[in-house]
Amino acid sequence: MLEKNQFVRSHGLGNDYLVMDPAVLSFPLTPANIVRICNRNTGVGSDGILALEKSKSSEAKLRIYNPDGSEAEKSGNGLRIFCKFLFEHGYTEKSLFEVETAGGRVQAQLHLVLGKAPRVTVEMGRATFDAAKIPVSGFTGEVVEKPLRVEGVPGGQLTVTCVSVGNPHCVVFMDDFSLDIQRIGPLLEHHPQFPNRSNVQFARVLNDKELEIRIWERGAGYTLASGSSSCAVAAAAFKTRRTGGDLTLHMPGGQLSLKVSPDFDLTMRGPVEEICLGTISEDLLAFLEKNWA
Repeated sequence: MLEKNQFVRSHGLGNDYLVMDPAVLSFPLTPANIVRICNRNTGVGSDGILALEKSKSSEAKLRIYNPDGSEAEKSGNGLRIFCKFLFEHGYTEKSLFEVETAGGRVQAQLHLVLGKAPRVTVEMGRATFDAAKIPVSGFTGEVVEKPLRVEGVPGGQLTVTCVSVGNPHCVVFMDDFSLDIQRIGPLLEHHPQFPNRSNVQFARVLNDKELEIRIWERGAGYTLASGSSSCAVAAAAFKTRRTGGDLTLHMPGGQLSLKVSPDFDLTMRGPVEEICLGTISEDLLAFLEKNWA
């Protein structure tokens, strides 16, 4: 288990997180502290923080913090990282267990090799396209292949499919990646019709079983890979009959395997690697211990 002010840094396909146990920290995970810790120049640097909490009904509870200090409901890469951490750092002896998140409970299966978990399968729950549940304002029913006005793009609008997999996503299918996701991504994340903001994906269908995607993550920005984004794209592709339900999602950071059931239940399998075990230094603690608000 972690000792005082320790953390573990891990990544899933280049999407990196710090795992922390607030019970052994001498500082609180306030928004200001989260921003500082995640900063790649003045902090430890990461795409977010995974905080361990006790759960009365699951093996553990996971809270997910974005680099801007906001909280996310669910993260596919984060869940795989967290589940590997729980097993390899002595918080559980199980290889099959449940984790509680703000986006719902998920089942995790560790694929063990010599006592380590290099791959993890996570049951990510059921996707919904219902505007009220995502949420998306200005629409009723399912938001599938709908026009959305977006200033700054050719024609002034994009065709979008919006989906929640425990957190909100906006999927744009394209024949190529001619649109700059680092410019358009923020416009969609903060679009006025997304009251909780949105994760954004540009997706290109390669064939019936493969897609290529680019990701703008809510609260984190452009990222090399995202598990929940992959789930959203897989569900959207299946919903719009662009692909079947057994898929490989290709991202700049690598690839994930996804299965979408006829009822839109999602199963994700992919790799995870630990980078290091570290301790917050006295210099950084001097800042973090002041921020209790």
